[in-house]
Amino acid sequence: MARMDTRSEQTQGGARILMVDDDPGICDVVSDFLGKHGYSVDCAADAREMEQALEKGPVDLIVLDVMLPGEDGLAICRRLAVGDGPPIIMLSAMGEDTDRIVGLELGADDYLAKPCNPRELLARVRAVLRRAEQRNTSGELGAGCEFAGWRLDLVRRELRSPQDVVVNLSSGEFSLLRAFVERPQRVLTRDQLLDFARGPDSDAFDRAIDVQISRLRRKLDDGQGGQDLIRTIRNEGYMFTPKVKRT
Repeated sequence: MARMDTRSEQTQGGARILMVDDDPGICDVVSDFLGKHGYSVDCAADAREMEQALEKGPVDLIVLDVMLPGEDGLAICRRLAVGDGPPIIMLSAMGEDTDRIVGLELGADDYLAKPCNPRELLARVRAVLRRAEQRNTSGELGAGCEFAGWRLDLVRRELRSPQDVVVNLSSGEFSLLRAFVERPQRVLTRDQLLDFARGPDSDAFDRAIDVQISRLRRKLDDGQGGQDLIRTIRNEGYMFTPKVKRT
């Protein structure tokens, strides 16, 4: 039977996390553990209960299981990533690279195989929330920037093509593009990009950077004539080639 367990009383002013998983045992363990570390955790068993929880107020992060009754986690992730939804950490018993990459391709910010150590999940939660906070405190960087006809609004997290069409970016794609525009025409290694875009708690061997770069390249190719904005530097890393003008 579907269930919802609201635990917002566990914290005062902490980030609100929504745990979407139909396993009551996992929900109890994760919500209790995160609650003890200062987070307000709501639990939902399916997409319907998730929507009910979201109607109660803004959520800072969603921990989303792949295998759910009704609409599965991948479909939910795809739907939420289209809008300006909260960051998503996906959990799945399917821990193969292909499954992980699919989740990241659909817009997830991170992906953990089940069963996972609650302490590792806590570290990932902290890292994802820290990146989201950094994105929201970008006043010192100016409102935005322009490059090769594109415009990136760092406050609204909005990318516009040279044809003035809004291009939707997941939070991971935005973090990566911001790391590039802040360091144009410089060779950046994968480790540096992991640190700049995903935070120092990321796994240095995480393939997410390559996945995100592939997605970002496809979006930057649309409508701008195939210009090579993100160049692969063999045996070194990547370079963002255009000049960047702050606005």
